[in-house]
Amino acid sequence: MFNQLIRQVFLNRYKQLQQAAQTPIDTQQKLLFRLLGKARHTEWGQRYQFDKLKSLADFSSAIPLGEYESFRADIVRMMHGKPNVLWPGRPTWFSKSSGTTGGKSKFIPVSSQNLSGCHLKGTWDTMGIYYHHRPDARQFAGKTMLMGGSWSHFEGYPQTRVGDVSAIMIERMPWFAQSFYIPSKKHALLPYWEEKLEYLAQAGAREKDVVMIGGVPTWTVVLFRRILEITGKQHMLEVWPNFQLYTHGGVSFTPYQQQFKDFFPSNHVDFLEVYNASEGFFAVQDQPNNPEAGMLLLLDNGVFYEFLPMSEWDKPEPQTCTLQEVEIGKNYALVISTNAGLWRYLPGDTVMFTSTNPYRIRVTGRTRQFINAFGEEVIVENADLALALTCSETRASVAEYSVAPVYFASNNKACHQWLIEFDKQPADIQYFTFLLDQNLQKINSDYEAKRFKDLALTQLQVDVMPQGTFMNWLKQKGKLGGQHKVPRLSNHRQVVEDILHFVHKI
Repeated sequence: MFNQLIRQVFLNRYKQLQQAAQTPIDTQQKLLFRLLGKARHTEWGQRYQFDKLKSLADFSSAIPLGEYESFRADIVRMMHGKPNVLWPGRPTWFSKSSGTTGGKSKFIPVSSQNLSGCHLKGTWDTMGIYYHHRPDARQFAGKTMLMGGSWSHFEGYPQTRVGDVSAIMIERMPWFAQSFYIPSKKHALLPYWEEKLEYLAQAGAREKDVVMIGGVPTWTVVLFRRILEITGKQHMLEVWPNFQLYTHGGVSFTPYQQQFKDFFPSNHVDFLEVYNASEGFFAVQDQPNNPEAGMLLLLDNGVFYEFLPMSEWDKPEPQTCTLQEVEIGKNYALVISTNAGLWRYLPGDTVMFTSTNPYRIRVTGRTRQFINAFGEEVIVENADLALALTCSETRASVAEYSVAPVYFASNNKACHQWLIEFDKQPADIQYFTFLLDQNLQKINSDYEAKRFKDLALTQLQVDVMPQGTFMNWLKQKGKLGGQHKVPRLSNHRQVVEDILHFVHKI
């Protein structure tokens, strides 16, 4: 009965999504000026004279683009209790994001408006889309497994709490919804990832009516394997026969698709991509059976969007595009202004539009995760797709990988070095390497040009890593679980050398 009642709530939300998609420019402009009006009396509002900004041109010329370091000092003051800095009031929650595996942690303010009007609203949007497309959806008749992070009090000011955005959402979950989730909130927020993973696996092995789970594919694979080990079953539908939906994000699903099809060998299980970052819930796949269509950009969820063409990235005064100006198939760095007080902020993601009616995007990588050491301009999306094609053709399966350039030296030419940890290793690694290089050339014409007759680049090399390498490497860095991810591509050799040193050390 509750499932039928909440279905109507979700379907009403779906109608609101459709209305926003039909008036995208007007929706976004109104949202921006609501944000500016709300924050006009803050320190930033006074500094940049928000009350005098009357147009998009005024806004973009008054406020500079900024990465996290531009905000760090103000955010630290907010964490120590200073109110009305970036956003009215004093946020008590800050989402913790490592950014890169080895970098300093970022602490992103999560205002009450940002939590309810962006992050939680985005989950309702996701359910609205799913209930619209699937009449038999029963997410509130069965159980959903929570696979989140943890939170703690900030040492410098205990009233401030920090943690993964998933942990913040679990902590603030409405009481009436808790009975539909496993495990309990207490166990979902356990601080030690390996202890939590085992508890999740044991709970998942016991509960038969799990209908949904969401999480980063990397860690979900680890969980499913442990559940199958406990139960002795062949696939997850033998454990959860009523399962319907896996929502995923954080990394590309492309390299993991076959593994999840093996976990759920049924046409009745759906896979839905969401774009939920520490800074906000930005997009969700609105066509469950057509992942190539991209994700619907959420236009009325407290986030105003701009898009920085990659050709502008290194310019002293880079110029952004608005929604009206974007082009399909072009790579942009995402720029956001949010109801948590991030103004013209660069979260570090790159996106590409697949449609402008409605506006749909796909995440193509990170502004700092690419390889362009020799003009080849390889992005994460290229690498993911080439790897997926190669695995399909060789019946291989990959757990993790990381790539870096090998530079010219007196005794060798340049190439790309791939560190790959296989779930299922190909029968012939040399043929796999050759095929991976060929597929990357087909996908990326710049890489193909640099590979022509081995003049600039020779065939890529693959180094097979022992199973467990990447997880153990993350563990020794204190980055196990949650939203921590292995850097896929690096335009330098620090990450790859660090992994190789770790492997040789053990």
